[in-house]
Amino acid sequence: MSPVFPMLTVLTMFYYMCLRRRARTATRGEIMNSHRTVESNSRTSPLNAEVVQYAKEVVDFSSHYGSENSMSYTMWNLAGVPNVFPSSGDFTQTAVFRTYGTWWDQCPSAPVPFKRTPANFQSQDYVELAFEQQVYPTAVHVLETYHPGAVIRILACSANPYSPGPPAEVRWETLWSEKPTKVNASQARQFKPCIKQINFPTNLIRLEINSSLLDYYTELDAVVLHGMKDKPMLSLKTSLIDMNDLEDDDYEEKDDCEIDNLNKKFSSTALREGPSNGYFDRLPYELIQLILNHLTLPDLCRLAQTCKLLNQHCCDPLQYIHLNLQPYWAKLNDTSLEFLQARCTLVQWLNLSWTGNRGFISVAGFSRFLKVCGSELVRLELSCSHFLNETCLEIISEMCPNLQDLNLSSCDKLPPQAFSHIAKLCGLKRLVLYRTKVEQTALLSILNFCSDLQHLSLGSCVMIEDYDVTASMIGAKCKKLRTLDLWRCKNITESGIAELASGCPLLEELDLGWCPTLQSSTGCFARLARQLPNLQKLFLTANRSVCDTDIEELACNCTRLRQLDILGKVQSVSFVLKP
Repeated sequence: MSPVFPMLTVLTMFYYMCLRRRARTATRGEIMNSHRTVESNSRTSPLNAEVVQYAKEVVDFSSHYGSENSMSYTMWNLAGVPNVFPSSGDFTQTAVFRTYGTWWDQCPSAPVPFKRTPANFQSQDYVELAFEQQVYPTAVHVLETYHPGAVIRILACSANPYSPGPPAEVRWETLWSEKPTKVNASQARQFKPCIKQINFPTNLIRLEINSSLLDYYTELDAVVLHGMKDKPMLSLKTSLIDMNDLEDDDYEEKDDCEIDNLNKKFSSTALREGPSNGYFDRLPYELIQLILNHLTLPDLCRLAQTCKLLNQHCCDPLQYIHLNLQPYWAKLNDTSLEFLQARCTLVQWLNLSWTGNRGFISVAGFSRFLKVCGSELVRLELSCSHFLNETCLEIISEMCPNLQDLNLSSCDKLPPQAFSHIAKLCGLKRLVLYRTKVEQTALLSILNFCSDLQHLSLGSCVMIEDYDVTASMIGAKCKKLRTLDLWRCKNITESGIAELASGCPLLEELDLGWCPTLQSSTGCFARLARQLPNLQKLFLTANRSVCDTDIEELACNCTRLRQLDILGKVQSVSFVLKP
């Protein structure tokens, strides 16, 4: 036999391995415009035709501009066929998130960012969509109708939300991701990123959003999922492959592996005996700690495997004073918390936002963790943590006596009676209850006992019966209050505003957007301007009664005002005032 044939066989095998490698790592937007993109065409037959489907249901989301009792500007508009596309503009039938731009991070209520947040995690919001049929995805199209460019990550889940029983395993896989980029045009577009192939069928897609570079709210109309019922075979029809693509540098994949194997990475028994620690053991202990303080959690996991000295430093509880686990929401589970437990005995700031859903974290696992690690907690972020129930809030109230900052934003599955336990946290200074089911009785109890509150968010809390009574209690008890979010509160009147203005003179931020019962003719806005001279941010969104006199009062009395939103008033806009 000619030696040419074995050589051809080897080259063919190498070529196929290159294709498989490229298909696994093709996750970023560079693929879209690169001349060396792999054309991962699928071998299809009439029996495996492509399925094209719109979202059947919106399963979960972190925030939206609209009301909980309406369809205007809500995430629920993403279900079904397009309502607006291909038209461009501001339409109430689209899905809109709560924020845009960077000015939300500059207002008095903005929390201090966590250290050690990986550079590749920049998501601010998310929405999860369920589709009728499970498919192997070949494309995901997002119909954006106004100020596009906010989608930065698309993921697929192995769990079927319509399955009658709990899944044996839940896996999230990133189909596409990209850093936030500025899109100069505000017109509608069909966003069609090049996604990677995955080895499981899905009917649950998650979009993650970063709106920091937008000049206005982004509006999404629909999401289209393309896919095959049967697993497609990778075609050998390709273009040129760059040898640099074979480098093993997939940082995100490594991060996932680190969290998956947290117990192994931190286990000292996995360390090999090294000849020495180099010169590291000659450095002061505190200096090594300071150096390691700049590493992310996965980097600490890796470094812990190098030698016993660094393993000791990486497991020191002082490295976990501030612990941000939100970037690892897709992998974090009870096992992860268990192996972090011994290292978090001194933790003061803990971010578990977006984590634990679909059974990843149990009530028992969360309770065990807090019983060991809750005594020093000062700040606890639990936004969109749907594993929480009344028992969890009771554990928080008992195990976290020093807690000053609690965020339960969009924990809309918590039962109303659970919030009464928050009243036991008398040292609270910041409380976020946006989009929760807190009722008036529990809220009044919280306000009565938590008199040190400085930041309070009650936006879109639809189960509070009388906001005037709530405002009166805030004015009577919360004399130190600096920021208050009453976005879309349904029934506050000039009486409640008067109680607020007289009782909370330190207010720097007040959100009264979409409060239809407030009327300028009662003098409530002029009273705010005269009695709250420290105001830096004031939202009067969609209040058409705002008049020139109100603006003149604000200009004369609120000299520190930097953010004013009167969007919705005829011939007026929202804007940022610069000093």
